[in-house]
Amino acid sequence: MADADVSVDASTTPPEGSSSTPSSSSSRPRNSGPRMKVTGKLGKVMGESSEIALTYAKIFLRELSPQNDFLDTAFIHMNMPEGATPKDGPSAGVTMTSALLSMALDRPVKRDLAMSGEVTLTGKVLRVGGIKEKTLAAKRENVENLVLPMSNQADYLELKPYLRAGLTAHFVDHFDDVYRLAFEDTGAPMLPGSRGSDVVTVKTPIEEMAPPAMMQQATESQPSAATV
Repeated sequence: MADADVSVDASTTPPEGSSSTPSSSSSRPRNSGPRMKVTGKLGKVMGESSEIALTYAKIFLRELSPQNDFLDTAFIHMNMPEGATPKDGPSAGVTMTSALLSMALDRPVKRDLAMSGEVTLTGKVLRVGGIKEKTLAAKRENVENLVLPMSNQADYLELKPYLRAGLTAHFVDHFDDVYRLAFEDTGAPMLPGSRGSDVVTVKTPIEEMAPPAMMQQATESQPSAATV
């Protein structure tokens, strides 16, 4: 099977805010053994987060497509690029879960989408840190749509409008809504509803792009009308 088509990950943010996108591949070996191998310079918390992502992805897939046993039978190799850069924290949970489901369903995650959030074994999406850095990383990759934890909404709105200009952020508290936003209109099966709160969407117009100081400077540089 081909590598999963994974969304941009705004979760692991190395120095200077560069984004790191996990890649996954799989095969169906005859012999028994470990079902997922994770490589890259990962800390303990992120290693545990990958295990939680696999466990929850299996639970979610059974609800979504009971006959699909891909995650129970495939050997999966998940690699975090830029191996020399240390990475830790739980905020890649929703991204890793989405990547695993993308492989299992053989459906791509929407390309113009960045996501971050810790996922629990019950599908809750929990607060993460570094919202400013993750927002800037998404903009640098020319991604216009973000999926972030509901509990980070205030952190996002505290950013200056010009930093959010041209972005649409969706705030969720359950993976059901992450899945819908990531796979809607891709041909993937959909759940009938959501176990989360209503999604909150914040769209910042592209007109907010210029920082206040630049706008003021531009205004002052314009010639004033002569008086007679």
